[in-house]
Amino acid sequence: MDELFTVYVLSSKSSGKTYTGMTSDLINRFHSHNSFAKIGFTTKYRPWIVIHTEIFSSKSNALQREKVLKTGKGRLWIKTNILPNYL
Repeated sequence: MDELFTVYVLSSKSSGKTYTGMTSDLINRFHSHNSFAKIGFTTKYRPWIVIHTEIFSSKSNALQREKVLKTGKGRLWIKTNILPNYL
């Protein structure tokens, strides 16, 4: 089976922050954000929950979608369409 890539959005209820990323191994990446990582943005706002995922068969398409979700319009889409289901 070909490798799949996941674009994901995390939410920190304690801070109200969101984080968007891309990976080929969501489970390990999620554990990294919540436990393993010692430095970086996500270490400051733990714990995180996964609130949205999108699966892609190509890395370039996943990176393109991640880039869109990190724009102003993408953040607004997350705020209006995804976050209300988790607040």
